[in-house]
Amino acid sequence: MDTLILSRIQFGANITFHILFPTITIALGWVLLFFKLRYNRTGDMAWMDAYKFWVKVFALTFALGVVSGVTMSFQFGTNWPGFMESVGNVAGPLLAYEILTAFFLEATFLAVMLFGFNRVSNRIHTLATVLVAFGTTMSAFWILVLNSWMHTPQGFEMRDGVAFVTDWSEVIFNPSMPYRLTHMLLASGLTAAFLIAGVSAYRLLREDRSEGVGKALRTGVVMAALLIPAQIFAGDMHGLNTLEHQPAKVAAMEGNWETRGNVPLVLFTLPDEHARENRFEIAIPNGASLILKHDPAGVVPGLNDFVREDGTVAHPPVAPVFFGFRVMVGIGMLMLVASWFGSFQLYRRGTLSPWMLRGFVAMTFSGWVATVAGWYVTEIGRQPWLVSGVLTTAEAVTTTPVGMVASTLAMYLAIYAALTAAYIWTLFHLARRDGASATVGQATAAQSSIVKGGARIAGPVPAE
Repeated sequence: MDTLILSRIQFGANITFHILFPTITIALGWVLLFFKLRYNRTGDMAWMDAYKFWVKVFALTFALGVVSGVTMSFQFGTNWPGFMESVGNVAGPLLAYEILTAFFLEATFLAVMLFGFNRVSNRIHTLATVLVAFGTTMSAFWILVLNSWMHTPQGFEMRDGVAFVTDWSEVIFNPSMPYRLTHMLLASGLTAAFLIAGVSAYRLLREDRSEGVGKALRTGVVMAALLIPAQIFAGDMHGLNTLEHQPAKVAAMEGNWETRGNVPLVLFTLPDEHARENRFEIAIPNGASLILKHDPAGVVPGLNDFVREDGTVAHPPVAPVFFGFRVMVGIGMLMLVASWFGSFQLYRRGTLSPWMLRGFVAMTFSGWVATVAGWYVTEIGRQPWLVSGVLTTAEAVTTTPVGMVASTLAMYLAIYAALTAAYIWTLFHLARRDGASATVGQATAAQSSIVKGGARIAGPVPAE
């Protein structure tokens, strides 16, 4: 492996680890605001119990997101100096706006959310929650603006190999930004919804029957059921936008080699880039043409159109894009079934069956899997370009020796694996600890309820 491949793997490892945490906090901030507003409206402490548990999860997740984001930013200088040299006039201000948003709004007012419930007025505490939720979304907005611009660059001109902005409105509102932002915000909502549902289901299975857990579970399940149809629609619109601006990526997603009509929807195959064909193909006739062109005879671009006359391949690696797309869609379909069936059970029975609870526990981090798969499709599908049509990945990579990149990659992978395991363990430790506290509280309440005439009735506290 050369420096280019190792640097790509290293940045991929960094962004894979980093994206896990903003994907949760972007939506979880708004869920916390929902909990707080419900408490303000009803005075029901169960909503505040849910808020107090999930704000701790938010703080833990935010901390890891900030640390991993800073590490990722360093790599623009250490591994990809050509990126900032060429397009730093665009990327620099956008990254600065994101950092200001994250630290000035999220980090500052998160302290009020965590420690200010009994120290500031309820109005100020609610305002702090609003600002943190808004800050997480604005932070995502600026990052998605930069990422979208790298895919569909607009509003600039090149002078001696350096990009200079000619119109910031075109940079910010580039052709793919609305679709990419919407798709990511909905992905965050689904990730947070299944995290909330999964952890709440885990607490219920451990006999934590506090009302806050039930309200959080219902919120997560219903939220997922509402968001998944919207995500399917947004994904379709995003796919059509990608077909217009990045046809090579769509050809790789579909595993389609020749430009033609009546293209089948390939469910499974083993793409062979050397032979430039699919092996062991299972497909639905005309399916890809129908989805992408809304016409069974619609013409879909093929990968062979992106091979230059000298034999240079100008399309992305096919297998990771093809399989990443199917993992994302497959998890999405599973989310649809689980959330709708769970919502039906809640509507009919008021609770979930034990096997359904176990299903949501198993899907606690399903949003992570779908999001990472989707990002692999997006970022690998842009290759060989770093900024489409402007700067290739090979042109931006460092000249650092292979051994240095390999050693730091090994260090990153070890640290990220340990931190991910620690995060998951801490999350469920918080769930067990809060569950134990709730059980003690329930037992105390039960003991108080059997006191009659000022005298305590002897005997064990009956199970509820």
